[in-house]
Amino acid sequence: MLDYLSGTLESKTINSITIDVNGMGYTVCVSVDTFSKLPGLGEQVKVYIVEAMSGMYGGVIYLYGFLSKEDRNMYILIKDEVPGTGAKKAMEYIDKISKSATDFKTAIIKKDTTLLHNIFGFTQKTAEKLISALKDKIQDIYVAGEQKWANLNTIENSIISEAMDALVALGYKELQVRSVVNKIYASTENIAVEDLIRKSLQNL
Repeated sequence: MLDYLSGTLESKTINSITIDVNGMGYTVCVSVDTFSKLPGLGEQVKVYIVEAMSGMYGGVIYLYGFLSKEDRNMYILIKDEVPGTGAKKAMEYIDKISKSATDFKTAIIKKDTTLLHNIFGFTQKTAEKLISALKDKIQDIYVAGEQKWANLNTIENSIISEAMDALVALGYKELQVRSVVNKIYASTENIAVEDLIRKSLQNL
């Protein structure tokens, strides 16, 4: 089993790289985030490897590469613990998580589907699946870096609450208002309270 590959970066695309290790070329699948952090062609690179089999009855073995053990550990956790998540799908998740692994871990522990949806771009269904699968296991995964969105929920709850109060004051039912306001807020980036109220009125 390969632990890592260290050699010369011969080629790179958004989805894969080729590393020359003592005259032997290895093709390694990488995430977009990993691609963005790679050195230039001809320079030395070290990637930590996960081997994954594709196809039944002895299919092709693919190599997936990560620039740190922490990223690899998160990938393995996602691939092995989240139902219905194969090697490629896990890599897609890693790209989203790379925005801030620290905030992702916090969101899972706190069961914060709003953060998983608004910041990381997971659907509500996927966010719930991730929380269910990882909430008891992700605490053992080390992630580096500080939280980027520690106060997001406070800001978000304030905007949604103000918009809902204004609409209820106009005579709309709270349950109806909540559904419309949450949907518009989730689909519109950096929306102000006034705009949230205006767009909600158009949908009520």
